[in-house]
Amino acid sequence: MSEIQVRLPELHRNQQKIINEAKRFNVLNCGRRFGKSKLSVNLLVEGALEGYPVGYFAPTYKLLEGTFKECYNALEQVIKRKHDQQFIELVTGGIIEFWSLDNPNAGRSRKYKVAIVDEAAFVKDLWDAWTQSIRPTLTDLKGGAWFMSTPKGKNDFYKLWMRGQTGEEGWASWQMPTSTNPFIDISEIYSAEKDLPALAFKQEYLAEFNDNVANPFGFQFIKQCTMPQSIEQPVCYGVDLAKSFDWTVIIGLDRFGQVAYFERFQKDWNITKQIILQLPKAPIKVDSTGVGDPIVEDLQRQRPNVFGFKYSATSKQQLMEGLQSAIHQRKVGFPEGVITKELESFEYEYTRTGVRFNAPAGMHDDCVNALALAWAQFQERKHDVKYVFI
Repeated sequence: MSEIQVRLPELHRNQQKIINEAKRFNVLNCGRRFGKSKLSVNLLVEGALEGYPVGYFAPTYKLLEGTFKECYNALEQVIKRKHDQQFIELVTGGIIEFWSLDNPNAGRSRKYKVAIVDEAAFVKDLWDAWTQSIRPTLTDLKGGAWFMSTPKGKNDFYKLWMRGQTGEEGWASWQMPTSTNPFIDISEIYSAEKDLPALAFKQEYLAEFNDNVANPFGFQFIKQCTMPQSIEQPVCYGVDLAKSFDWTVIIGLDRFGQVAYFERFQKDWNITKQIILQLPKAPIKVDSTGVGDPIVEDLQRQRPNVFGFKYSATSKQQLMEGLQSAIHQRKVGFPEGVITKELESFEYEYTRTGVRFNAPAGMHDDCVNALALAWAQFQERKHDVKYVFI
């Protein structure tokens, strides 16, 4: 009888520590590049090689691909049959099934020895998915579960993680910053700390759970800057032009950085241009991205103190970080209402290319954009002051 060797992913010392301390239900809260994917593959492959059915769950189908490929590469010599991103069946009788939690019925009617939920903090309605779909799959074989993720505020993932922290029977949990992976160059972590907003770095690299971590402004800072609209004349304006179902928003700031003018409407381009041209003669920064470009050019022909601002991933990050700093330092003020509601719902998301700032799906960020543009113009205005000595 020939012997087939299967090479499992090599675990570093802190991954092995987790394996050694594991209980039936386990929650790993870790920083970026800690190595949770390799740990997941190790657990899935071992279970399937022992002849058991095991299940892997991710928030979306797209996130299944990497783990499927790693499992396939490790098990290639003992695969009986497979179906891309759905299952890998082995000659041992074991099987690894892959599920997207986009499907609320993922895993129903199955039985597993091991169930792994990857990027668990990003699963919509994680608690319901766990209690109604995944937990019942572990009953027949008295199986165990693993939840692995970087944190995202104090949501259902945090709720599960706390079960291990409070010593609930059968539960274990760990907090593993990126630095606990001995193969990561520490200089990369220092570099990320310089580039990212403090809250983003704490979440993505230190694996810290923070209240309202997805909001770059912070509820307490927004509240501190909330005040009645100023009655002074605006010294500059920011304009976010409507696109599709969005709103055109015009915000003017007075000499103290307080909102002194606010208008939000949905009108055709000709009326929108006329409204902008009728504003008092103060500098105006207008979103010129996409369809806004010809409008800004038209405005500039009639009014030279109109300045276009093109959004890119980098420029929007810098724009929003400027507004974030102003709000944290209480240098800008705005009235309660739609502006504060948009600021409170605004979110950032860490991506491979940086930090993406946007409103949640189905919500608006037009007021936030207009306020950020107005603040950027307010900052530039300070450099344009001419002093006359008499």
